Amino acid sequence: MPGRANEIAQEQEVVSRLYQRLDTLRLRAGSRLNEVRLAGPAGSPQNRSERDSFATLWEDRAAKLAAVEDRLAFGRLDLAPNAAADDEGQSESARYVGRIGLLDEQHRPLLTDWRAPAAEPFYRATARNPQGVVRRRHLVTKGRKVVGFEDDLLDVDSDLAQSTLSGEGALLAALAERRTGQMRDIVATIQSEQDEIIRAPMSGALVVQGGPGTGKTAVALHRAAYLLYAHRKNLEHSGVLIVGPTPAFLRFIDQVLPSLGETGVVSKTIGELIPGISTSRTDTDVVAELKGRAIWSDILNRAVQARERIPEANIRFRLNGRQLAITPRNIRGAISKARHTGKPHNEARVVFVNDALHHLLQQYEKALGKQLDPEDREIVLDDLRANPIVRKTLNIAWFPITPGQLVDDLFAKPHRLAEAAPEFTTEELALLARPKGAPWTISDIPLLDEAAELLGADDSVVKEEARKRAAERAAALEYARDTLSAGVGSSMVPVTAETLAERFAADEAVKTAAEHAASDRAWTYGHVVVDEAQELSPMAWRMLQRRVPSRSMTIVGDVAQTSALGGVRDWASALDPVLHESWRLANLSISYRTPAAVVEAAQRFAAAVGLPATPMTAARDVPGALQIYQTQPGALDATVTDQVLRLAREYIGSDGAGQVAVIAATDRLPEISAAVAEELAGENPTALGQVTTLDPRNAKGLEFDAVVLVEPAEIMAESDSNLYVAMTRPTQRLVVVHTGTLPPGFEPS
Repeated sequence: MPGRANEIAQEQEVVSRLYQRLDTLRLRAGSRLNEVRLAGPAGSPQNRSERDSFATLWEDRAAKLAAVEDRLAFGRLDLAPNAAADDEGQSESARYVGRIGLLDEQHRPLLTDWRAPAAEPFYRATARNPQGVVRRRHLVTKGRKVVGFEDDLLDVDSDLAQSTLSGEGALLAALAERRTGQMRDIVATIQSEQDEIIRAPMSGALVVQGGPGTGKTAVALHRAAYLLYAHRKNLEHSGVLIVGPTPAFLRFIDQVLPSLGETGVVSKTIGELIPGISTSRTDTDVVAELKGRAIWSDILNRAVQARERIPEANIRFRLNGRQLAITPRNIRGAISKARHTGKPHNEARVVFVNDALHHLLQQYEKALGKQLDPEDREIVLDDLRANPIVRKTLNIAWFPITPGQLVDDLFAKPHRLAEAAPEFTTEELALLARPKGAPWTISDIPLLDEAAELLGADDSVVKEEARKRAAERAAALEYARDTLSAGVGSSMVPVTAETLAERFAADEAVKTAAEHAASDRAWTYGHVVVDEAQELSPMAWRMLQRRVPSRSMTIVGDVAQTSALGGVRDWASALDPVLHESWRLANLSISYRTPAAVVEAAQRFAAAVGLPATPMTAARDVPGALQIYQTQPGALDATVTDQVLRLAREYIGSDGAGQVAVIAATDRLPEISAAVAEELAGENPTALGQVTTLDPRNAKGLEFDAVVLVEPAEIMAESDSNLYVAMTRPTQRLVVVHTGTLPPGFEPS
């Protein structure tokens, strides 16, 4: 052991130097940021723009340096002499791999970014194809201290069998660690099949299909970080959008990308993709399926056109003593002209109104018996616009409307929906009906987005926003004058109220591309990552495709886990209508997270009920991973709570690590939740925050050290895929508690 201790001490020296360099760069970034902020927005518009750009640059740099504290360096490659040269031809015998790249003051490499081509052998090298690597070392650190290492010796002998897993000791050690309630990155233990997907070309859509525990989500997040590194110029201004199934899931993954050196990413659920609206409300499965059908693109288009109406008869009025008439023929012509522009409804309304007023002006000139000069024509047009009969008639003929008003009216007024949606039966129309002003649901959001595309911006809304900006500017100027008159901030340098107001405005204006994207519904991203994509409806796919016209996407899912009635049953049927032939499929075949006994039970169940489960090989076997307890109906709650207490003692530590979940059918969940909470409060109150009770849908995408699965037959009654999801959440142990017959698959093989 003295030799191992010496090597740990040598690695500690290197790691300490890397952290010293990191601290120096952090101080430098903070200093530069403070200098930029203190400089203020003085000077020309170009100077102010440069100041804002530098502020964003240094803020982003400081955030990235702050986020990579944990496991800054996690790997070392010992290279063969013919491979040991850096990009400038400098000889190197050891190459350290970490979360970000670090250079010394002479710009020589100290640490290689895990995404760089030079780091690729850390994930790809094998005994059969060592890629110039003699030894691969996985460093084990706690904080800034090196506590151990795992070595892979890559012999050049061709008769050595290629290992399925690289760095198996490091990988299995990471999998055995207790959960913390947040997803860990896998950057130190990425396996070869995962690395191929992470580094795949950015063009087109890549569908990552894999069973539970194969690392789909982690691979997708690392792919986002890799693309931001490898395609920085293309993505830094457009950004990357990550779409997750639930807010809980986004909280679960929210530290992964910052820990990989990336902070400029927008993370949203479908219910949050329209700025100003955030909903986690759900419809019934049947109603959600109805709202998700692709036919809604036609339904909403008809609903918009229904707001463009031709009067049945002439509408007469007098202007300056002359008799005029708004005729059906002229309104029909104005509507046709506006539609032919191809603009959205609200934007095309300007063309409609101008054309209708032009016809009325011609009538007026004919009644007057002469053609007016340009100045007088403008006066008459203003009079026509102000005339209440003209205004009312043109509004009725082409009504400006918001997306919310359009969709709300369809559901609240049965005759409007029946007119626009002849494809729906009477029973289906009744299911869709709801009171006016009802809260939005998740399945409403794609409909609102489609309506927004068809309607465009309302001119009155645009004018109101301009008025608000002017009012905010006036208020800032008044505040600045009051500040100066009170003598606040006085100095030897004269400062005007206008300059001070500009400084206030500039401080508000400095936004990253991600912040701009998050507040703009029409923003188009450079790349979109979709997790649990099998749950998306056809209308949700249309919504996402609009946000990435390049169709550069990473789509992650498992069709065996589909629970939504309108979700994906096979990728081609879902993606061909929106992505055509610009998508390709990659499969993950090794379950790293889930113990072998649980994987085998889940695959037996899937085969028995006909779920299209991807064949998987478990990476590890955990003794006692699957435990089954039968009890009497009256003792179910007590048995469940006993098991929760036992697992909490085994897996939950005082350091905040360890997660236990209780998963039950939706109808049973309130009863189980109350029983578990009461028992924990009396026996182990410190574990309350680390024991979660939830239904299978909310468990999707999450992982726990141990899971208590309550009455699997009840979950199966909700859906086969729900039980498949619930079975495959644990990393260490699945405890099944039931009172009746078990579904197929739970019996020993």
